[in-house]
Amino acid sequence: MNKRKSSHEVFNRSINDKIELKRELGLWSGVSITIGTIIGSGVFVAPKGVLENSGQSPGISIIIWILCGIISLLGSLCYAELGTTITHSGGDYMYIKKAFGNLPAFLQLWVNLVVIRPTSTAICAFSFAYYALYPIYSNCDPPHLLILIFSILSITNRS
Repeated sequence: MNKRKSSHEVFNRSINDKIELKRELGLWSGVSITIGTIIGSGVFVAPKGVLENSGQSPGISIIIWILCGIISLLGSLCYAELGTTITHSGGDYMYIKKAFGNLPAFLQLWVNLVVIRPTSTAICAFSFAYYALYPIYSNCDPPHLLILIFSILSITNRS
């Protein structure tokens, strides 16, 4: 028969046990995540705007894309350095906490949770809805209400 442990024994054991994340992210996975994060859905929306604002010049447009790629690479290298220097899990929250303290890290976490992630999700959903409906409405823009409905459906069915 199993001997029941007291809550004191269980509590002391759980405090003394060390929980660690498995570090199983290899080179290919890391590169894939970085590229996916940098590219996002903007690659489907931005080219038209870049070309229009560069005076319809393909050469200037390509130069702009190369410069933006270099800036993104510098940001990626900064995150790579932070990831190897600060080995605790937590990402941006932990980086800001180590550099600036608890309050800025807490504020960043809440701004990320309440503003940045929902906005990013909405932009991705809107881009998906627009480009999913574009072949059906090839002669004109899809109706705004239909884009909103597709956006909402893509957000609610995301898993």
